Amino acid sequence: MNDRYDVVIAGAGPAGAQCARDLAARGYDVVVLETESEDEFPRQSNKSTAGTFPSMMASFGIPDDVVMQYTDSVVLESPTDYYVREQPGAVLEFADFKRFLVADGTEDGAEYRFDARVTAPITESGEIVGVRYNGDEEVYGEIVVDATGPAAPLAKKLDVVDLKRENHAIGIEYEFEGIDVDRPGFADLHDAMMLRLDHAIAPGGYSWIFHTGEDTAKVGLCYIQNDVHQRYARESFTIDDYLDHWLETDPRFRNAERLEGKQHRGSAHIQPPGKMHTDRFMAIGDTVPTVDPLWGEGINKCMQSGRMAAAAADSCLKHGDLEPTAENLEVYETLWHREVAPNVRTRLWMTKLLYFAENDRYDELMRDLNDFDDRTLARANRGSLAAIAKLLKPGDVPMLGRLAAHEFGIGR
Repeated sequence: MNDRYDVVIAGAGPAGAQCARDLAARGYDVVVLETESEDEFPRQSNKSTAGTFPSMMASFGIPDDVVMQYTDSVVLESPTDYYVREQPGAVLEFADFKRFLVADGTEDGAEYRFDARVTAPITESGEIVGVRYNGDEEVYGEIVVDATGPAAPLAKKLDVVDLKRENHAIGIEYEFEGIDVDRPGFADLHDAMMLRLDHAIAPGGYSWIFHTGEDTAKVGLCYIQNDVHQRYARESFTIDDYLDHWLETDPRFRNAERLEGKQHRGSAHIQPPGKMHTDRFMAIGDTVPTVDPLWGEGINKCMQSGRMAAAAADSCLKHGDLEPTAENLEVYETLWHREVAPNVRTRLWMTKLLYFAENDRYDELMRDLNDFDDRTLARANRGSLAAIAKLLKPGDVPMLGRLAAHEFGIGR
């Protein structure tokens, strides 16, 4: 078995697999180390709601046969109101999607090693030169990429990322049949992806229903485990308790039944990314926090992150005398901030403002959105300060004060 490659990638999720696809297509020797077994892949890591948009499908050549349902609209719900925006989308069968990325990369020459749990970087003279996995097995590369998500065993030990516990988000999702997707008093969710802002269901977060055809849908929720969550949380409630509460109280689920084996759990970090690379090393995908305040769309962010890392690696490796030093790999961070998550700090503030708001403010937001044109919300989601200001009102001053206290430690 070969033990030396141009690039070693830890993690076969969307970011790692896309990075491998791009590098293999350029003719580089690349190996991907994946914790799960090949026969069961993906199992534990099958954690995404898998909602995406046509731009991602087209940009990365994703085939139609991994799509569960094409959608026509996105819906925002509050406790008593809703807003509908016409927006084509797609709900993917996430397992099929991930298997496609692996198969496509393999066809171009990428090597995958399954049952390969990455444990530590191998360093020489302070630089990473390879990866240790499964205890004592080793593989070496000119460049190493950590795409393992929040676990980040390489990035953490190299002191590249700082994933703070107070910004750790957890999520749970089930797939159901028997859902009333056009219940009177609610938005019609046929061919729709819906996000709900309601602290009774997801305190300090949001819940969702993604239609997957006929009377089936993906249903889940997530929240950040911080003091905003604690402000609205029920004592001793777990994330499973919140989902059960929603299922018991929402009439759309009265006849719903969980589909066997269709449960997904996951986590992510919602914070500024900080440092993402060093000598011969890059951290990509969910290993580095990213954010889209309203729609999530983590798939596209991960795929773009993998592509930018592949471009940075190529910029060094195609020149035989150009060492992949931190200085020469800095193009990755430049591309990340320009292409993957522009205006990231402003967009994070938008996210935090959403979660700080009270339930009655969510109802008011829905009424405002129905009066505004769709471009206002889109611009706010991209981090436009003018658009965000348009969504705010004089009554939001106390909320802004709480956010400032939270961010800067005022009164602690």
